[in-house]
Amino acid sequence: MEKDVLWTADDVISMCRDYMNEKHVDMVQRAYNFAAYVHKEQVRKSGEPYIIHPIQVAGILAELKMDPETVSAGFLHDVVEDTKVTLGDIGELFNHDVEVIVDGVTKLSKIQYKSHQEQLAENHRKLLLAMSKDLRVIIVKLADRLHNMRTLTHLRPDKQRRISNETLEIYAPLAERLGISTIKWELEDISLRYLNPQQYYRIAHLMNSRRDERVKYINEVIADINDAIKDLNIDCDIYGRPKHIYSIYHKMKDLHKQFGEIYDLLAVRVITKSIRDCYAVLGAIHTRWTPMPGRFKDYIAMPKANMYQSLHTTVIGPNGTPFEVQIRTEEMHRVAEYGIAAHWAYKEGNTQGVSQTSSGDKLNLFKEIIEFQKEATDASDFMESVKGDLFGDRVYVFTPKGDVFELPKGAGPLDMAYTIHTEVGNKTTGAKVNGKIVPLDYQVKNGDIVEIMTSQNSAGPSRDWLDLVHTNKARNKIKHFFKLHEREENIEEGRELLQHAIEESGYKASEVMTTENLEKAVAKKNLKLVDDLLASIGFGGIQPMGIANIMLEDVRQEEERLRKEEQERAVLEDHQEIEAKPANNDKKHSENGINVQGIDSMLVRLSHCCSPIPGDKIMGYVTKGRGVSVHREDCPNIKAASKNGMPLIDVSWNTIPDPRKYYDAELEVEGYNRNGLINDILQAINNSAKSLSSINGRVDHNKQAVVTATVGIKNSEHLQRVVDKIKQIPDVYVVKRVIH
Repeated sequence: MEKDVLWTADDVISMCRDYMNEKHVDMVQRAYNFAAYVHKEQVRKSGEPYIIHPIQVAGILAELKMDPETVSAGFLHDVVEDTKVTLGDIGELFNHDVEVIVDGVTKLSKIQYKSHQEQLAENHRKLLLAMSKDLRVIIVKLADRLHNMRTLTHLRPDKQRRISNETLEIYAPLAERLGISTIKWELEDISLRYLNPQQYYRIAHLMNSRRDERVKYINEVIADINDAIKDLNIDCDIYGRPKHIYSIYHKMKDLHKQFGEIYDLLAVRVITKSIRDCYAVLGAIHTRWTPMPGRFKDYIAMPKANMYQSLHTTVIGPNGTPFEVQIRTEEMHRVAEYGIAAHWAYKEGNTQGVSQTSSGDKLNLFKEIIEFQKEATDASDFMESVKGDLFGDRVYVFTPKGDVFELPKGAGPLDMAYTIHTEVGNKTTGAKVNGKIVPLDYQVKNGDIVEIMTSQNSAGPSRDWLDLVHTNKARNKIKHFFKLHEREENIEEGRELLQHAIEESGYKASEVMTTENLEKAVAKKNLKLVDDLLASIGFGGIQPMGIANIMLEDVRQEEERLRKEEQERAVLEDHQEIEAKPANNDKKHSENGINVQGIDSMLVRLSHCCSPIPGDKIMGYVTKGRGVSVHREDCPNIKAASKNGMPLIDVSWNTIPDPRKYYDAELEVEGYNRNGLINDILQAINNSAKSLSSINGRVDHNKQAVVTATVGIKNSEHLQRVVDKIKQIPDVYVVKRVIH
């Protein structure tokens, strides 16, 4: 890829003319003319004419030698989103393929979503599903993203970081899965420049400072390799290449090493004419230098899932300095640089682009994307599954028969069993790794030989397996088993869980679980039958408190209306200040659920600094004009009042609490700032608390997120359940109550 070049439209047409016939070049020219016309009044953030961006995207695609439909879509990819042109217009003026590609790339910007995160997830979901039908969609999108990253300097710093983070999470891994390394590396390097500029420029400076030394060393190595293979009569090209900055940064971070401790900063590539020559060169190199143990990989005999093939070896070179050698054929090199695009590039006379069948069998990515879509509950769930299972680090394991399976890092025998077949997973009784029996929570490693032991008499998966599996695919299949095989039990269990959730919220289940309310919840969850809803609750697919909250919406709205009317009549200074009502001669009760010792006709107020709830140990003191202020015993204000000589008053909670009374409790949640964290926290609160009054968050420079939320709580036991629920969220470290 030519990073610094700025193509003109004529440049791109000329590139197309080098490999297309005149009819196809004419189609690309028409696409440019149309895009230039509809974008003519528009400019980019940099102030440049907008058409410059589509020209560069089309140029990247022409550099990949993509077909005329794809290059045309590069010119047209933004016209539906940013102009009045419709998809129908595209199909009519060009053809159906161009329309499909443009539709797949077009963002869903005209639909209103609840949040930016939800819109982003939906955009990515649509993009990936469109890709599963026609891979040219993602190739255009990668070209679009690449040029946007090259011009990121014109955006605000917060947008630069957000887009760079999204690129590292979605687009760079996607380019890697498709084998387009020439785009992957550039996306990663640019993202690092904006996410961690200090490390990026430090590594770049260190690499440049030793450039002459490296060039001299590489030339010496190339001369030695040529000398080693001179008697083999092999026609090959040999050249050196430095490692990419992000690759070095990643190694430094993962291995906890400094720049000087990373020894394989350089790689030498040998490009041969045949596979036989590859192995002959490997033998000569291993004869010349000592190979490092564990550093040889044969991706020719065992290609990666993205079709990458090459021999990799690291040897101790001149002066005892290690260097890596990559050996591959010319065709393998083309695939290594351009990945699936190399297979689907333009061929004379083939104007239909690609179908999934031509190379799709080599990429299970398509089938898995469709499976995730069927199993996901919403766009965010779909994207979490894709990022976790498809774009994470991978390990490669074997069956005893020699079949290779690719699994996410952290996967175990059960994940492999369900990857082989659903029934293999359901009938699993144990596993052997390298001939030895291992527990089902064992994490497989590269090169493991995994044997899945099954039995036709197996009763099926255990619910404990949900905690043992690593992939969303396996987890969803286990849930599906329970959903089908225990439907009646799940319906009954779901009914009981829902009743308990409603009663825990302070309402009578018999009054709330009406046919009307149940059908309302069914519709909101996009289900067909009430039994489907109850069964989903029963097997754990839907949280009962979330459904209870849906069914109680109308009741709570009416209560809120009455509460506001009462509040307006009372005209109290604080919505929690109410008049204490005497219950006997010694103790006075307030509607806050507080017993006040020996004081009559005085306001009682729960303090906001520590927000006491039933179950907390409490004390009070009289404040001028505000009645009795009630605090937790460990509140600093109680200690300050005592120190200042203010008389403390004995207060206690009513022995019979009002089941419909809720109290505000402020929680602080600390965790790693990953995508979806705040959504997970919101869901946990919604499924376990009555209400959410407020939520705020901040992130420090170490990506440490701090989220504060005020939630409706019945008592300290209820609060502990909410805290425990939040603590179960991945990447959450601390959950605590706040005292101001």
